[in-house]
Order: sequence, then C-alpha cells, then structure tokens
Amino acid sequence: MSESPALADVVAVACAEAWRGDGEIFASGMGVMQMLGARLARATFEPDLMVSDGEAFFVAGDLPIGGTNKTVEGWIPFRSVFDTLTGGRRHVMMGASQIDKYGNSNIANIGPWAKPKAQLLGVRGGPGNTVNNATSFFIPKHQPSVFVPVVDMVSGVGYDRARKIGGFIAKRHDLRRVVTNLAVLDFATPDNSMRLVSVHPGVHVSDVVANTGFELTIPAEVPISRAPVAEEMDAIGRIDPRGLRHREMPS
Repeated sequence: MSESPALADVVAVACAEAWRGDGEIFASGMGVMQMLGARLARATFEPDLMVSDGEAFFVAGDLPIGGTNKTVEGWIPFRSVFDTLTGGRRHVMMGASQIDKYGNSNIANIGPWAKPKAQLLGVRGGPGNTVNNATSFFIPKHQPSVFVPVVDMVSGVGYDRARKIGGFIAKRHDLRRVVTNLAVLDFATPDNSMRLVSVHPGVHVSDVVANTGFELTIPAEVPISRAPVAEEMDAIGRIDPRGLRHREMPS
C-alpha cells in the first residue's frame, strides 16, 4: 500500500495548477509555497513560463528556493515588474490576511482603519495586481477570521467591486484560484462568488464549511485534491531540497 502524500506536496501541486495553460507569461510567487508552485509548473506541465529569482533576474532551469547558483535568462528589476504587471503578462500568487466571497482581499490592517487592532503590510501591490493581471492566493490557515463576510480593508479588488467600477478594470480583472491547507477554491460561478473545487486528503467538505465565514458554492461532487505524480515529486525535490514547504504546511 502506498503512503499518503504529505500535505505540503499536495498543496505545492495545487499551487502549480493555478498556472496551467498560462503559456509564456511571468509566473510570480510571493512566498515559499507560491514560488514552489510557479517553479514546479514550469518544471513539469508549463515549460514556457518565465520565473524569477525573486530579486532581479529571470532564471532558467529548476533553481532551488534560496539558491544562488542561477542561470540568468533575462533582467527583471523591481521597476520592470510594474511594466509587466500593467501589460497583463503576469500571473501572481499572493497571500491574504482576509478574503471575502468575491475575492476582495486584505493585507493592510485588522480592525477599523482609523484604529486597527493590528497593522499588517499595507496594501503593497494588491490593487495593481488584482486590476491588471491574473491573481491567485495561497492562504496557509483556512479559518473564519481569514475567510470573512467583509474584509476590514480592501487591498485587492474582488469581482463585485470590479463589476461596479466597470470598463477596463472589469475587463482585465481575473482572480483564478485560492489554495489553503484544507482545500482549493475558485470563482467560477455565475456571480463570481467563491466555489469549493476540491478538498485535500483527509479533509471533509464540512471542515471547509465550518472554517469559512460566508456561504460557499459547493458542487454536488467535490473531488479530492490530487497527489503529485513521480515527475512532480522529483521536481519538488530539486526545487525545495531543504524541505522548506513542510515548515509552511506541516502535515
């Protein structure tokens, strides 16, 4: 009998799947799991993706996370990221401290803006990302305080706000996938509200519902998130030889 896959490996594949079909664009991962997902996609089923070292270069091959021995393909300093972003030729996977059913996300503050309970990162690149290029999310802990009815501060634009703004914003707006420690979700519903796509091994639909602070769209049949195949496990080992993914996502 084969062993059950580690949660971190299932999540890595789920993150990678966000870039399936993207072709030759900049795959940008903001964090260990996000970066692993982008590099895994490029190493396996999406070879035309461009990935960076997270500093200033596009890199070739399977650069390990934190590795410095890199083969440089191109120049992507911070200022050039904005050119790529506004042109829409980028798919970023961010984090979120709060997210609602339409994908409005918050990384700025918890509590009222005038007197927050906690000051976070600030809006950073959230507004530009969500109105210009495809955006996905990795959220390491799926819980009601993160999946909320209303975010305390809109750092990233959700589908309801994009529709209200209309025009170029609504046309370009593209939230793809949300990956958590429990499940994979997307916004592929008639009103672009959040939908449950799959649950990770050992997780029940009721677990996801109990840890979500709003009503999800739940299909009649919810599959189990797939485990990595042998080729993907080999690539994961090359890209994350130190096992940093297990610190991010312990089983």
